[in-house]
Amino acid sequence: MRTTRAHHTTTTGTVKPSLLSRLTGRTRRRTVTTTTTTTAPRTTRRHRRTAAAAPAHHHRRRPSIGDKISGALMRLRGSLTRRPGVKAAGARRMHGTDGRGSHRVY
Repeated sequence: MRTTRAHHTTTTGTVKPSLLSRLTGRTRRRTVTTTTTTTAPRTTRRHRRTAAAAPAHHHRRRPSIGDKISGALMRLRGSLTRRPGVKAAGARRMHGTDGRGSHRVY
């Protein structure tokens, strides 16, 4: 990809005084001239860019204290019995992502 470089001279107004000069009372203003180099990309593009899709929002509920305690005990039971499914279900119950309360029947 070829790029073009352009040099621009910008004159900025005043420089913010430093902490030492503000404390000692020396507040002389000075003007600074800076040179910036900008890189402009080519105007023709070969590929069209598409916007990335936002991830779907995961439904969560507000777990109660009882949910957190029972989820912690389920995690402990899953760890001791070497059952990763029970351990994962306890973690989901603790975090409120187990799906309870998401299926409403009116």
